[in-house]
Amino acid sequence: MGSFKALGGAYAVADILMAALGVAPVELASLGDRAVGCVFVTASAGNHGLSVAAAAQAFGAKAVIYLAESVPESFAERLRAKGARVVRRGAVYEDAMVAALRDADENGWHLVSDSSWGGYRDVPARIMQGYSVIAEELRAAFDADGLWPTHVALQAGVGGMAAALAAHIRAHWTVQPQIVVVEPSEAACLQASVRAGCPVRITGGVSTQGRLDCKEPSHIAFEVLRETADAFVTVSDTVADKAVGLLAAHGIATTPSGAAGLAGLMLSDLASDARVLVITTEGAT
Repeated sequence: MGSFKALGGAYAVADILMAALGVAPVELASLGDRAVGCVFVTASAGNHGLSVAAAAQAFGAKAVIYLAESVPESFAERLRAKGARVVRRGAVYEDAMVAALRDADENGWHLVSDSSWGGYRDVPARIMQGYSVIAEELRAAFDADGLWPTHVALQAGVGGMAAALAAHIRAHWTVQPQIVVVEPSEAACLQASVRAGCPVRITGGVSTQGRLDCKEPSHIAFEVLRETADAFVTVSDTVADKAVGLLAAHGIATTPSGAAGLAGLMLSDLASDARVLVITTEGAT
C-alpha cells in the first residue's frame, strides 16, 4: 500500500471484527458472509483510510471513508478501488472527522479513528500498537549491527506514528537517541499543545504536507510525546520540497509528507558525527 498506515488501521479492523463476531485470529481469513453487515468508518487525509478500506475488503466488510475537500482526488480513487464509499465533508481533516463521528453514531458503524480524545482511546491505541512494528524491526537491526542512531526524526500529523515509535524507543532500545518531532508550519498542533500543557486545536493554512496537515492532536499521542520527545520543530512546505529532492537524488521517491522528518533535521544543528534516522512514511503519490 506504500505507507506505514497499513500497519495500523488494518490491525484495528481485525481486532474489532474478532470481538464483534467472536472469532479467533486464524478464522479471519475464512469469514465468508459473516462480516457483510459490519461497516467501518473513518476520516482520513488519505493513507489511514486506505488501510481501513483494504482490511474491510479483505474480510468481506464495508468501509465508508470521509475526506476533506483538500485531499487529492487521486486518494479518493485509490479508496474506491479498495471497495470503499468515499464521502467528502468540510474544508479540513477536522471537519471530515466530525462528520464521520456523527454518522458512525447515527448508523451504528464501527469508528476506526487514528486520533483519540476523551472517551475514545481503545481503537487508536490498537492502531498505534500496529505502528510499533517499525520501531521493533529497527531495534532488532541496530542491536545486531551496533550502529545505533544518535537522532531520530518523527514526522507527525495527529501524532499516532510518532508517539508509537517514541514510546517503543524509550521502553525497548538499548541506546537512547534524541527524538525530534517534526510538523508542518501550518499544522504544528503537537508543539502548541505541549506548550499549552493540554491538547489544543490550532488554525492555519493548507499545507502541501497533506497527510500531516492536522490541526488537533490525538490525545494519546500528546500524552506520550510530551514525555518522550526531546524537541518539536516545524518545517515549511518549501523545506519539505527540498527534502523530497534530496531523497530523490538518493533513489527514494516520496512526498513532502513522507520527507518531513528529513526536512526537520535539515534545519537542525547536528554534530558532524551524528547518526540520523529518518523514516520515509509513504511512497510517491
